[in-house]
Parts: sequence; structure tokens; C-alpha cells
Amino acid sequence: MKFIKVLFGIVIFLGIIVVAAYYFGPKLVADQVMEKVSVELQDSGQLETIKEEIENDPELQEFIAEGKDVDSSKLPFQTKEEATRALITKFGIGEIREIQSKAQNGMTAEEKQEIFNKLESNLTEEEMLALKVLAYKELTK
Repeated sequence: MKFIKVLFGIVIFLGIIVVAAYYFGPKLVADQVMEKVSVELQDSGQLETIKEEIENDPELQEFIAEGKDVDSSKLPFQTKEEATRALITKFGIGEIREIQSKAQNGMTAEEKQEIFNKLESNLTEEEMLALKVLAYKELTK
């Protein structure tokens, strides 16, 4: 009887560890990726380059402007960190790094459309709107 109690206790303990890893693991990875990407963009000056590219592309400006007058309190995420977590969950770190690499090296119109299609197919309308709101806030800083 004592053996069964100890075994049951071990199973419950392991279950708690698995649930905690499932819940906190993606958050920790997302935080690390977000920090790394932010530092890289700021240190290399690419953030300003990206802003200039967006300002020079009327389609992107129009796309982002849709997030101008939206009540962000009803959206699935309100911060860059939350958005990063959501994107990592939906796409994975490898695919996000691939997109980042393409953005750093410059993208053709076809590549931009391909990324946009991936976003639309994997994200809900509310998540897309939340990304637009965040992009608009970042550009108007």
C-alpha cells in the first residue's frame, strides 16, 4: 500500500513538471527570442531601415494603418512580447528566424506576399489586427 502511495506521488509530481514545462517553456523561449531580436535590430540599425522601408511602401502603410483606430484591449495580445509568444507558438523559432533572415537581406515582392499569405493562413483575424496595431504603434514612436 505504501509503495502505491509513493508511486502515485511520483506520478503526480512528474505530471506537474510536464504541465509546468508545457506552460512556461514556450514563454521562456519567446522571451529569449524577443530580447535577442530586439537587441540585434537596435544594435545593427536595422530597425530604422525597416521603418524606412515601410514608409516607402504604400501597400504596407495602408495595411498597417488599419490598426490605427482599433481598441487594443479586446485583442488577443497587446505587447510585442505577447505577439512574439503567439508567433512562436504558431510558426516555430526556425520559421521566424528564416523570415527575419529574409527581411535582413531584402525581400522581393513575391517573398513579401509569401510571408503575408503564411501569416493570413496561420493567424486569426483578431491576431492579424493585433499585429497591425502593434506595428502602427512601433512606427509612430
